[in-house]
Amino acid sequence: MIKKFVVFAGSIAGSFAAGVIGSLATTPNIPTWYAALVKPALNPPNWVFGPVWSTLYLLMGIALALIILEPAKQSKKKAYSWFGLQLLLNAAWSLVFFGLHAPWFGVAIILALIVSIVMTIIEFYKIKRVSAWLLAPYLGWVCFATYLTVAIALLN
Repeated sequence: MIKKFVVFAGSIAGSFAAGVIGSLATTPNIPTWYAALVKPALNPPNWVFGPVWSTLYLLMGIALALIILEPAKQSKKKAYSWFGLQLLLNAAWSLVFFGLHAPWFGVAIILALIVSIVMTIIEFYKIKRVSAWLLAPYLGWVCFATYLTVAIALLN
């Protein structure tokens, strides 16, 4: 029981760490640089992003914990590698888009992020299907975020 708690807590904390790293670049730029940008018609209000990302990081952490706890019938190396890459790209997007004020570079990163999420889902599905499905909302949101990123790059 303690092992499961530690795995879940660590997996969730690790997922939220990407958000914390990204927020270091995002938060100070929202009222300044980001506020001055022309945004697309479907851009949500700023308050939506916090609850959505918090939910997604929680689901990502749960998905990872379930993979870790699933008895190994096969190697989990690919699943862990893809999960780690998508987490790295997740944080990198915020650092590049908000921190460097580089929307087009953000487009390149978010496209790579989509590929890495899809690959994570594929690898998780081979091990524990529910873990793959827990990442589906994340993929959906990142696809929407891709629309926003491309639109902001084009409009500015």
